[in-house]
Amino acid sequence: MIMVDDILLSEELFEKKFVCDLNACKGACCVEGDSGAPVEADEVDKISEAYEQVKHLLRPEGIEAIEKDGPFVVDYDGEYVTPLVNEKECAYTIFDPNGTAKCGLEEGFNQGLTTWKKPESCSLYPIRIGKLKYHQSLNYHQWDICKPACECGGKLDVKVFRFLKGPLTAKYGAAFYEQLEEVDKLLTDEKAGKVTFENGDEITGEPKD
Repeated sequence: MIMVDDILLSEELFEKKFVCDLNACKGACCVEGDSGAPVEADEVDKISEAYEQVKHLLRPEGIEAIEKDGPFVVDYDGEYVTPLVNEKECAYTIFDPNGTAKCGLEEGFNQGLTTWKKPESCSLYPIRIGKLKYHQSLNYHQWDICKPACECGGKLDVKVFRFLKGPLTAKYGAAFYEQLEEVDKLLTDEKAGKVTFENGDEITGEPKD
């Protein structure tokens, strides 16, 4: 793990490649899973307000689930999550004409109906935020349904943290993201056996035991 601004980072964020490929996965992350999308405590009021603003965009079964269970529910781990339709897809899921699952909350945001886009757990995926006693941790979450995204990221050579530049910057700030770029350069140089001195000079060679 790597520490940046009191946040522990998994090295997989700098090793794994990832770019969502909706044409291949059809938005499976909105449908699959044991519970709804995680919702932070400071997001419960936002999702409640957003629901009223995007309600007309949602499917009847999604509205029924939300009206029955509420805009958010508490899962078996005691965490806030979005409600599900028939224990399957997120209640805020909508489908385009091609059958691709999309987020109704995000659609409302894109239409200018809301100022809140969607739960940060969705925006930051495949990064999951861990809550430790004294720190947060950012971890890479591997899910079989995201295999197309891993393949697409590999072809385009896009690392996980770069794919999520926008959401990471929105949550932690531009300075934090710039530190991630610096960490990536150090890890890349270390792997190549390159040493960079304070004056900017570099040497490259096989690392010695």
